[in-house]
Amino acid sequence: MYVYIMANGRPTLYVGVTNDLIRRVYEHKQELIEGFTKKYHLHKLVYYEIVEGQLQSIIREKQIKDMDRANKLEMIQKFNSSFEDLYTRITADSGQARMTTPSTVILGSEATPESKQILDKPE
Repeated sequence: MYVYIMANGRPTLYVGVTNDLIRRVYEHKQELIEGFTKKYHLHKLVYYEIVEGQLQSIIREKQIKDMDRANKLEMIQKFNSSFEDLYTRITADSGQARMTTPSTVILGSEATPESKQILDKPE
């Protein structure tokens, strides 16, 4: 499991938890999920931790959310001093040369026009 922080240039910060960091950051970057990160255009992965277990991840997420802004920024600074987007680093480090398309992301019961085209194509 991963606990992560997304940011924009301001920086507005969002703390989240996921079991698939690459997929989840892609969803934030493409604004595929309604909510805070889409509203404030939080497209930069600036911090992440690997945490063992779902319960421990949720506890750690809440610990970070309870930190004041200055402490969050200090924690990010120690981990990522240039405040760079870490997405390209984690995709390169993963050994996975993959692109996630809307058709491979479960967004709900409705198919997107793009996924309908892909699904309707003969093999």
